[in-house]
Amino acid sequence: MNQPTSPLLQGPPLLQVRDLARSFQVRRAGGWFGKPATLHAVDGVSFDLRPGRTLGLVGESGCGKTTTARLVLGMLTPTGGTVRFEGEAVPAPGTAAWRRMRRRMQMVFQDPLGALDRRIPVGVQVMEPLQIHGIGAGADRRSRALELLDAVGLGSSFFARYPHELSGGQRQRIVLARALILEPSLLVCDEPISALDVSIQAQVINLLLDLQAKFDLAFLFISHDLKVVRQVCHEVAVMYLGRIVEQGDPDQLLIDPAHPYTQALVSAIPVAAAARRRPRLILKGDPPNPVDRPAGCAFHPRCPAATARCLVDTPVLKPLPNGRLVACHVAHGEADSPRIAA
Repeated sequence: MNQPTSPLLQGPPLLQVRDLARSFQVRRAGGWFGKPATLHAVDGVSFDLRPGRTLGLVGESGCGKTTTARLVLGMLTPTGGTVRFEGEAVPAPGTAAWRRMRRRMQMVFQDPLGALDRRIPVGVQVMEPLQIHGIGAGADRRSRALELLDAVGLGSSFFARYPHELSGGQRQRIVLARALILEPSLLVCDEPISALDVSIQAQVINLLLDLQAKFDLAFLFISHDLKVVRQVCHEVAVMYLGRIVEQGDPDQLLIDPAHPYTQALVSAIPVAAAARRRPRLILKGDPPNPVDRPAGCAFHPRCPAATARCLVDTPVLKPLPNGRLVACHVAHGEADSPRIAA
């Protein structure tokens, strides 16, 4: 079933995701003797992303954010749904057509030191994508790498340095320079600042915003930090157990969250002013095992507002009167039966 996309942005999308799904075959407890089961890591995700815009994906660990990113980039083959980039379907991983498309789609990883080879000077690593794709000659590649080092706030003196000689923020700038050297249209940023000191995070965020304005980049921005998402994203999608449960403008979503799960996430944001603090909503229990997804709404075992309908009827992501997309019977006023104990 097709899910609607947000009406907040109009115009042709750079990235179009429809009913995206990915499942894995696993074994239950018992090792090789356990019974096989299906784990639904991503289950029917749909969204659009337009040039020069940023869509944030937020949610608890294990909700499917990174798997969604890898599916978008063609690093995993979906078991259902479609991904279209610049109007074309993402080809099968490893093919020549996929490699050509991947030039326009790059990823920034969470751990910059893990993304770099400690044995090779960073300047050589920035040039490496040009070599892989056979673009330019030695002098041209070096010149382009130096331009990108300047663009990310580093000088030519960094060209010959090694990753272990740099700070975390400087390493992430190198990773950004390497991602940008192929002139992509889309950057997928998977927790790009979570491994950095708080004092450096603001610098990298400002750099990302500057680079987006300079190169007209679209970002798919994955983060746990809702304050950061509010600062950098034009639209936010909240994921729970492989599905988007709420999507819309970040200011509206954080000021007046509609889905009970989003309300719990927002209530956990630290606020200095006591008068502005929300009552803390403590969710009971852990997220369900995706192998044993609950019937109906997957959030109902932890939801304080769950009703009998939530146990049997899976809510559909659809717009509220204000245009925000929400998958919740209660938020849409469709839960007429009495509440049950959470």
